[in-house]
Amino acid sequence: MKILFDASGGDNAPLAIIQGALDAREEFKIDATLIGDEENIKKVALDNNINLDFDIIDAKEVIENTDDPAKSIRRKKDSSIVKGLNLLKENEYDAFISCGSTGALLAGGIFIVGRIENVKRAVLPTFLPAKDGKVLLIDSGANMDCDEELLLQFAKLGSSYLESLGNENPRVGLLNVGSEEGKGNAVTKKAYQLLKESDLNFVGNIEARDITSGNCDLVVCDGFDGNVILKNTEGIAMFLLKTIQKTGLEIGIDQVQLKQLLGNTMKSLDYKEVGGVSLLGLKNIIIKAHGSSDAKAIKNAVKSAIFTKEHKTIEIISDKFKEEK
Repeated sequence: MKILFDASGGDNAPLAIIQGALDAREEFKIDATLIGDEENIKKVALDNNINLDFDIIDAKEVIENTDDPAKSIRRKKDSSIVKGLNLLKENEYDAFISCGSTGALLAGGIFIVGRIENVKRAVLPTFLPAKDGKVLLIDSGANMDCDEELLLQFAKLGSSYLESLGNENPRVGLLNVGSEEGKGNAVTKKAYQLLKESDLNFVGNIEARDITSGNCDLVVCDGFDGNVILKNTEGIAMFLLKTIQKTGLEIGIDQVQLKQLLGNTMKSLDYKEVGGVSLLGLKNIIIKAHGSSDAKAIKNAVKSAIFTKEHKTIEIISDKFKEEK
């Protein structure tokens, strides 16, 4: 699998991307290429005694998180994101991995790579730990303002994604402030009716406290609420971990046993373990990694790319949406 790594995106670029790509190449036997400021990449590699035997595509410009996404895609033609997405569109690579601006990746994914036919918006799917498995949260940050029609399509995208992973007829829940049918704002009330009338396996409203209860396989919401849920979950998890570790030290619990006890749950919430998520709804594989990703996170982002390709996610979603209007 040929993967292109954005060496200019993220808080720890380019060192973390260089090392992560090296580790991924060794572990997953991929064909890796870096794109970014070639002079800086080589200097950082030399300063850190890294034997850099990658192909490097020079891209001098950087799209910052503070840049307007749509404008930067049009104006910064020599940025790693714009050049990288153009190469992806031309099928020079199987996947593009970036820790850079989510907005720029989303805008570039739509305007450069292109959406799957009949898909209105690309979404960020994120798995959260749940009773007896995982629950998929869509959208977790790509689309801040949504109407009921978009929420219905998010549900269809998420269901198609889960079906590509072998989950037949996944249960769909709508994030809301109460479980009763009449709860919510104008958008969620309309979305409820659309979901209810659809051929999806809709199980009703899901409150935030019940996301991990195991009552559904997919939770649908707009990107604003989804991102709040995601970051709040990460924050609570870190608070609990530190509190439990501190308490364990105070009462003499073996820290190795404590880590083993909490290990699987914490791994499922650790962005370094998750690596990255695929922007669903686009014609090619784009993996968005956390802005603070280290080498471990970059390496694990490759797993998401491989996972998406092996499960033919894009092909399955494309087939599902052919009949959409």
